[in-house]
Amino acid sequence: MRLSIKHATRYRFDTPLTYGLQQLRKTPKSSNGQHVLDWVTRIEGGKREVSFEDHHNNVVELISFDRGTTELEVVSEGLVTIDDTSGIVGPHRGPAPLWLYARPTDRTRVGPATRKLLRGIDGDSDLARLHALSAAISEAVVYLVGASEATWTAEDALNAGEGVCQDHTHVFLACARELGFPARYVSGYLLMDGQVRQDAMHAWGEAHVEGLGWVGFDASNGISPDARYVRVATGLDYADAAPVTGLQVGGHGEALRVDIAVQQQ
Repeated sequence: MRLSIKHATRYRFDTPLTYGLQQLRKTPKSSNGQHVLDWVTRIEGGKREVSFEDHHNNVVELISFDRGTTELEVVSEGLVTIDDTSGIVGPHRGPAPLWLYARPTDRTRVGPATRKLLRGIDGDSDLARLHALSAAISEAVVYLVGASEATWTAEDALNAGEGVCQDHTHVFLACARELGFPARYVSGYLLMDGQVRQDAMHAWGEAHVEGLGWVGFDASNGISPDARYVRVATGLDYADAAPVTGLQVGGHGEALRVDIAVQQQ
């Protein structure tokens, strides 16, 4: 499948900025079953300082704001071809060692709610247990837009019983690591049925399975990623794969607008 993607982020400030920097992780990466044909980032109200790959193999662009600006627009867009690999990404690659993805983070630390969920997980193979885990998360945490806070942990989501894809993914990571699997957060784009325009990127988890390598699990939709999923950034949790992080001085009264369009070409 060939997908056309456009991701626009627009900032407007009531007062001029004195200084600002942003790290962008919006660029898909070529991997098993995914090939980036073309990708470009355009900036108005700022400039690209440098582009590099971090230790998770994410493409990171460092953007600076023009001094005194009251508006910044960053548009990333391109074409990607995707094959359906049943969620299998393959062997681990990159400078970060595999054991790193077995360690918990503040957002994925195991607690009473996580252990309770794990008591019901069973299966006659690693894949069966991970699919059972993904299904259990879908039942335990009802998908509800706006239900959670960006700072929620896996325990917060389980205790609340509701959340979004970010929460499902953090619960999956906490549980998979407790079961002995290295696991990582994935942010990316998703082709949705009957809907081109979106206001946020999607998220799912990957676990490293002996003999297969990395395998994806989307608890929000109850499937392993197929040809509609575009992998962008990976990490130990959301903080490593967030599409935009940064800081700014001045520029009070910020208004942010995100427009994402994903469609089959």
